Amino acid sequence: MLFPIEDSRRLTGANLYFTESGALLQTATGVRLDECTVTHWRERVEFARDTLGWPRAPIVARVNADGGGELAFAAPIDQLFVATEVNEWAFLSALHRCHNWDCDQAFFAPAFPPIRDSDLALRTLRRASTAERHPRLVALLDEARRLGLPVLLDDAKLSLGAGAGSRTWSLDSLPAVGRVNWSAMHAIPVALVTGSNGKTTTTRLVAAMSELHGLRTAFSCTDGVFVDGHAVASGDYSGPAGARTVLRDRRVQAAVLETARGGILRRGLAVERVQAAIVTNISADHFGEYGIHDLDGLADTKLVVARALDADGTLVLNADDDSLVRRAATLACRLGWFALNADHPLLIAHRARAGATCGVRAGELILHRDGVDHALGKIIDMPLTLRGAATYNIANIAGAALLASALGVAVATIAQVLARFGGDNADNPGRLMRWSFGSATALLDYAHNPEGLRGLLDVVRAISPDGRLALVLGQAGNREDTDIRKLAAAAASFRPDLIVLKDIESHLRGRAPGEIAAILKNELLRNGIVEAAIVTCLDEVVAARTALDWAHAGDSIVLPIHDKQARTQVVALLDRLAASRWVPGTPLPPV
Repeated sequence: MLFPIEDSRRLTGANLYFTESGALLQTATGVRLDECTVTHWRERVEFARDTLGWPRAPIVARVNADGGGELAFAAPIDQLFVATEVNEWAFLSALHRCHNWDCDQAFFAPAFPPIRDSDLALRTLRRASTAERHPRLVALLDEARRLGLPVLLDDAKLSLGAGAGSRTWSLDSLPAVGRVNWSAMHAIPVALVTGSNGKTTTTRLVAAMSELHGLRTAFSCTDGVFVDGHAVASGDYSGPAGARTVLRDRRVQAAVLETARGGILRRGLAVERVQAAIVTNISADHFGEYGIHDLDGLADTKLVVARALDADGTLVLNADDDSLVRRAATLACRLGWFALNADHPLLIAHRARAGATCGVRAGELILHRDGVDHALGKIIDMPLTLRGAATYNIANIAGAALLASALGVAVATIAQVLARFGGDNADNPGRLMRWSFGSATALLDYAHNPEGLRGLLDVVRAISPDGRLALVLGQAGNREDTDIRKLAAAAASFRPDLIVLKDIESHLRGRAPGEIAAILKNELLRNGIVEAAIVTCLDEVVAARTALDWAHAGDSIVLPIHDKQARTQVVALLDRLAASRWVPGTPLPPV
């Protein structure tokens, strides 16, 4: 018999379904949520909540196009483990009632709340609820919220305040409300950065602006956690763990937190209160994970950041993104809009309502706030734009300027950072890093989806329209086959002279070695790339060396390198080649 539950987990912060904590259940493939099942599930949840003395709160059933979906309900923060059991019991009880599923015998040990015996199930759940209650935690959270203090909570620790204004305790040794020095704690300026592309670049830009503004600033991103420009943790910290690491560091006076889709969907936001947030854009990526199958669902997920905004906080959105524009009318928060064109109709209308905007006019980046236009400099003079060729970075810059302004960074400071950031490869590691070898150019980037890859290759064609093109191409294993083929089609549309297919060893995620490369190759061939132009080198570093070894004068070598260790090795190689004045067409130095 098919196990009917794909996933059952806690939601510890604001999430896709509601602003509170709660529990979420995702049905297994092939299990359909019909009206009878959803209705009975809802009745069982309400019955259990009433029995356990939990307050009435949102209950959400999300049915996907394939008939499966997610079942979620809000629950007290100190009752989330038992809430997942309530959710599973309610769902399985609904399946038994509506479809006669014999769930007791098929799936569960005797300790699990029985499906058919409601009295026994509720006695079991009541004992679990009593054991999980944490009145002292709830009292501290209530008082912090009454005082307007931010809180951070995980399975082991509670923090009140943020950064330099924070204090942290183990959940096993929480103080009573009356024994806390509440006056010693305070908030700090915090911004959330999310979107499909440009998150890390935007995060680093805003952090640099905040730092120059005079605040010791920390940021978390896919590369790690950085405080005052120094790495304190390495790895992908674009989720809740990164936010907590930053905001519990008592050196920190301001924070910029990259906030990836995965963390939002798995647990919800780690933070409850921020001053500003940005959604850079929405593009097709990660479909099929956590019940998200289309752009609308992805946009809804990214816009969860709006639920953490202070009452007077600002959400910065991209006016060139149709998915975001369509949803703007449903958002009950202050908005700031950016676009490539400062006189985009939406930006003009927003300025007429005294709103903040940022975009390009007559070659200059114009930030509008408080009814005044501020020129931030010529686009061609900003290193991140490659003299205007990197259109996607112009968008990143406009969004970052608006976000920094919402955090209170001075206009002159924003302009000063834009005039130099990106001039050195160390400013933005892994993103549009550039090396020149005579008339040949190598670019290393993170481009990880079709839109990102097209943007990167547009840059290459703009700066080298007549040269040959070599491209290293790979994808993470948690993408659907359709998405992998779309990446190959995007690459093929630029007609590279050489494509080196790779694996991303740290991102295979259940795929067999070479499986993704085979999908990419088949799609490249289907899109007219000749087999002689395709080489498979699964190791990322070997793939990069293969592309470089192929190159001659005037060529462009495009290296989307995703594994951090591989990137470190490739960057070291490129730096060594540049220092030795390597000439394309001559042998590479040995490893």
